[in-house]
Amino acid sequence: MMMQTITRDHITGALVGAGVLATGYFIYKKNQNRVDEFMRRQGINMPNNMTKDYRSMSFEELLETKELIEDIIAEREEHIHNHGATEPTA
Repeated sequence: MMMQTITRDHITGALVGAGVLATGYFIYKKNQNRVDEFMRRQGINMPNNMTKDYRSMSFEELLETKELIEDIIAEREEHIHNHGATEPTA
């Protein structure tokens, strides 16, 4: 196997990549609701924002949220039953 040393081009590429990643993330977070809604219209199931107002959720979204919470409660109850009264750590 041939070993190559890290050159200035490697460092430059890594820094440019990190800058593009940070910029893309910033733009996504700034427009997250619009982007997520566009993705949902394309058939891609995007997770809902955890700070979403429950009153503005559709019936289907409310049912999905309810099922998720029930699953988490069941997991916690099973953990408490199997390991005593301590809560699992995240």
